[in-house]
Amino acid sequence: MTRVLVVHHDIDLADQEADALRRAGYEVTECMGPIGAACPILAGIPCGYAEDADVLLYDAFVTGEPDGAKALIEKIREIHPDIPVVLTATGMEPEWAELSGIHKVTPFVGQPTAANLSAAIEQAIAPDAPEAGDAAPAG
Repeated sequence: MTRVLVVHHDIDLADQEADALRRAGYEVTECMGPIGAACPILAGIPCGYAEDADVLLYDAFVTGEPDGAKALIEKIREIHPDIPVVLTATGMEPEWAELSGIHKVTPFVGQPTAANLSAAIEQAIAPDAPEAGDAAPAG
C-alpha cells in the first residue's frame, strides 16, 4: 500500500484529500506543516513523517505565503530527494513550481477527487516517468 503524507494549511481540505485517498486505497498521514507546528524541514533536518511516506502531497500555500512555500518545497526536495512531491493548488499552478531538476514536483491543479489525486500520485511515483520536457522513451 502506498503511503502518502498530506501536508495542507487548511485542515478541512486536508481531511477531504486524506479521506479521498484512503477510499482509493492509500495509507495516509496528515500534517499541517509549519502553520501547525515547528517544521523540521525549515530547520534543515529530516522530517519523520516524510521519511515514512512513499510520496508527499503538499499544498502550494502550506506556509501561508508563496515565498515561504517555495523555500519549504526546495528544502524538502534537498533533504528528501528520493521521495516524490505532488504539489497541489486549488486555482492555478504556482509560477515557481519546478518540473525538473533537484526541486522537481508533480503539479496538481483541480478538484481533489480520489481519481484526480491518485493519477497525480501515480505519475509522481512512476519509476521511469520522464521529467517535464524529456522525450518519451522509444518503444
